Amino acid sequence: QVQLVESGGGLVQAGGSLRLSCRASGIIFSINTMGWYRQVPGKQRDLVASIASGGSTNYADSAKGRFTISRDNAKNTVFLQMNSLKPEDTAVYFCQYRPYGGAYSGSNFWGRGTQVTVSS
Repeated sequence: QVQLVESGGGLVQAGGSLRLSCRASGIIFSINTMGWYRQVPGKQRDLVASIASGGSTNYADSAKGRFTISRDNAKNTVFLQMNSLKPEDTAVYFCQYRPYGGAYSGSNFWGRGTQVTVSS
């Protein structure tokens, strides 16, 4: 099994920055994707950004140019640097891990989420 622990959420004014971190522990396959999703009450969980173990990245249109995803493979940790935050970025942000190998290949593992609130 895999455990994901997020940190770095909080309250920030519009235009400010936050850096989210998520560390994965347990049985970690070297080939995997880690990412960040966000969810507001009553809506589906949407992709913000993802990064493969090889380094390729994928961003939602809303995140392009403002957010940067990165990872430290040696520490099984993924980061999301969020700049120029807007009130509409307010959501619970969830860390995601998807291995490509083993019994759980292709399955999603989720963290508990961290609240990001951007005030206007």
